[in-house]
Amino acid sequence: MWHSAYARANLVFLLVLALSALTMVWLFWHHPLKTLIATIAVLAALGVSARLARSVDTDGSSDLEHGERSI
Repeated sequence: MWHSAYARANLVFLLVLALSALTMVWLFWHHPLKTLIATIAVLAALGVSARLARSVDTDGSSDLEHGERSI
């Protein structure tokens, strides 16, 4: 039963990925400039979000000195 659920999840993931790709190709075919601008904007937003997440993410060990241990 585990294998069928795993295969079903893979199939759903593949269908979502294929639908997303087809949507992007259709949009680029019909509205190339708008799609290009929107794609660049989304990728830029993801890049900014990743940089902000990296700068905010701390594991707490940076506050400790080298000889101290965290409990």
